[in-house]
Amino acid sequence: MEPKTKIHAENNKQEIIITRGFDLPLELLFKAHEESEIVEQWMGTKVLKLENKPHGSWQYETSDAKGNVVFRANGTIHEFVPNQKITRTFEMENTPFAVQLEFLEFEKLTDDTSKLTIHTLYKSVALRDQLLKLPFAQGINMAHNRLQDIVSKLK
Repeated sequence: MEPKTKIHAENNKQEIIITRGFDLPLELLFKAHEESEIVEQWMGTKVLKLENKPHGSWQYETSDAKGNVVFRANGTIHEFVPNQKITRTFEMENTPFAVQLEFLEFEKLTDDTSKLTIHTLYKSVALRDQLLKLPFAQGINMAHNRLQDIVSKLK
């Protein structure tokens, strides 16, 4: 089965475009990015902080069964327009990846469907390409599938 989340990465560019249509009203799709409890469920990580406002910050953390932190990411929210867009930085701690800039745009398609477009800019083409060698595409598709499943129960 072909992944529903599409990743477009042009050669020799420092960006990727991620798109996904959801069988969710726009407000619910946005809510899945706005409310900590829902983010934790579909991302499978703990939300330590989520300040949804300009100049706010966020921090996520994932631990293994023994309580060891295996993933931590953080950033600053630069723009937050409910049901429209979130502009933020994204940094994975303790990795060779530099901070990236993400533009999340939320679009109403019909009363019951919506679309998310994530435009991500990287410091270099090499860093972007290094990230794309990881199981990044599979991971984001799985997370978006969980988002669809979890949030559709909130209707």
